[in-house]
Amino acid sequence: MRVADIMAVELPRIPVGDWFDELVSWLTDNLEWLFDAIGTGVEGTVDGLVSILTGLPALVLTVLFALLALVFSGWKLGLFTLLGFALIESMELWEPAMDSLALVLVAAVVAVLISIPLGIAAARNEAVSRMVRPVLDLMQTMPAFVYLIPAIFFFSIGVVPGVVATVIFALPPGVRLTELGIRGVDPEMVEAGEAFGTPPGRILSRIQIPLAMPSIMAGINQLIMLALSMVVIAGMVGAGGLGNEVLEGIQRVNIAQGFEGGIAVVVLAIFLDRLTSALGDRT
Repeated sequence: MRVADIMAVELPRIPVGDWFDELVSWLTDNLEWLFDAIGTGVEGTVDGLVSILTGLPALVLTVLFALLALVFSGWKLGLFTLLGFALIESMELWEPAMDSLALVLVAAVVAVLISIPLGIAAARNEAVSRMVRPVLDLMQTMPAFVYLIPAIFFFSIGVVPGVVATVIFALPPGVRLTELGIRGVDPEMVEAGEAFGTPPGRILSRIQIPLAMPSIMAGINQLIMLALSMVVIAGMVGAGGLGNEVLEGIQRVNIAQGFEGGIAVVVLAIFLDRLTSALGDRT
């Protein structure tokens, strides 16, 4: 066969997208009760947290956030928090900011509860690590907008698909850095514990996790930052909050509205980033 004939051969199309569509349809038809339960739980949690954050006066909550930053990080972050949240209130974006903060906190907590045990399992079992690694690669490289498509099918429009998509998008760094931290513990420390007859569970809880805590906290920090980066995207599926403000600014070509929403996101990001970094340093 000539080279030109070989170059002219076309590979048959593999309908990967159609297979995924059929999988989503099957899950929607057969696990509707599970998605309803997840949606009810997530929506109730977010609404409850929003009611707490918006129930307190903005000035009181600003002072509480500033004191929290002062205690854990120092006067610089405390002053920034005081001025930053006061700026959010002065731009009349307090309620959207609290909506976004509640969404990020709920998504981050769920992601932490999934990522840390998964990272520990991957660190202690090579087979689990080999299975998890390509899945994490897929999750990190898949465009964030793609996560919204099945989330809308499973949970319709609202805050729930925003939280679910945020959890999926934010998971990988928590898993990877937890596994890295556990694997990075000095083997001699583990061998010393085993020599004294310490059970594996106590070696994990008393030796490996405490020594790996800086790496784990770094993973939690990155996880929260990725969750915040999904705020604007989550606004596209009706999650509300600052994402909705930025999205409306884009749709209406309203520079002022979009910029103010972006500044509010930056204030939340710096506050959460510096606070979790300070907690990681303390560990």
